[in-house]
Amino acid sequence: MSNLEESRTDLPTPEAAELLKLELMGKPLRLTTDNEAVQRLYWGEQQVSCAELANVQINEIVHRFQLQVKPEGQPDSTVSISLNLQAQDNTLCYQLWVGERQQESGQCPLPSDGHLVKEKKHTSLIGLAALAFKLLKSAKVVKAALAGASVAGYAWLFSIEFALVLIACLVAHEYGHVRAMKYFGIKTKGIYLIPFVGGLAVSDDKINTRWQDVVISIMGPCFGLFMSLGCWLLFAITGLELFAGAAVLGSLLNLFNLLPILPLDGGHILKSISFSMRSWVGLSVCMAGIGLGLWLSYTFGLALLVFFLIVGSLEIVFEWRQRQYSHLVPLDTYGQLFSAVWYFLVSAGHILVIYSFADSQSPILGLPMKILGS
Repeated sequence: MSNLEESRTDLPTPEAAELLKLELMGKPLRLTTDNEAVQRLYWGEQQVSCAELANVQINEIVHRFQLQVKPEGQPDSTVSISLNLQAQDNTLCYQLWVGERQQESGQCPLPSDGHLVKEKKHTSLIGLAALAFKLLKSAKVVKAALAGASVAGYAWLFSIEFALVLIACLVAHEYGHVRAMKYFGIKTKGIYLIPFVGGLAVSDDKINTRWQDVVISIMGPCFGLFMSLGCWLLFAITGLELFAGAAVLGSLLNLFNLLPILPLDGGHILKSISFSMRSWVGLSVCMAGIGLGLWLSYTFGLALLVFFLIVGSLEIVFEWRQRQYSHLVPLDTYGQLFSAVWYFLVSAGHILVIYSFADSQSPILGLPMKILGS
């Protein structure tokens, strides 16, 4: 059984049009709009959220409220409910979140009042690249082609055996992201391997909280750590240097991904923690991460990292400009501390894997430790 705190209102007036009707905990969840551009959300006969859209044009809106849940035989608990709406062309996309899990998603007709409008897209090289990649994603054969190109590229650089083990490490990392997305009920398009770059886990839906961003981001390096430890164990059993190389190289790649630089996983974790604090703190910390990335790019001659920094800087700027309208629920103090500790523990795990081969006579096995030591 569930109940709301006492705040009852009358049912919508006859002039109100119903935009959406869903089912939530045994009661109808209805979204209406009237001729005064007021959206109202009702759970059963109770109004639980209201948004006045007169004289505004936005592309996204969130209705959020709390439910007091009474599980049978257990103490009462509070559950956060979110209905996220985004305007896309002639449709209104919605996602219904119950706590941290997405319960339902879909589309309905876009209201004709003109208050919810599709976001204007500015043409840019990054935008064109994103559009091209979106078109590529629709063909499953392209996914297989990218995987084949990745295997061929790494086999050309190293060997076919090492290429296959490296691909396994990349897939393990991206699978961690996919598993986290599925845990939260977020639809995914799967894993894409990019030759000489790495991999990419693609989702269909937006996240709803900063905590989800942290978990999805860090589960890639977590699964990467499990894979490195597994390779380390296989090396200890078999003595094959192939598995040792996969362990140290996999940990090095995951450590690189944990750098606090957007759009890397570490940058997303940093952004979620810092943007949950005061906005100027979030901007300052993220810009410090950009500065670190520039120093690393100059020191090690990492030209590809410069491209990542450009993309990450644009993401920071866009989020900074939209910070007052962000639908993401911030981390509380406990969540910030827990996320930071989790981040450092995973990083320390990868460093220990690399350090375990610091005294190796093999130049390949000792290379990651030399990089860290520099």
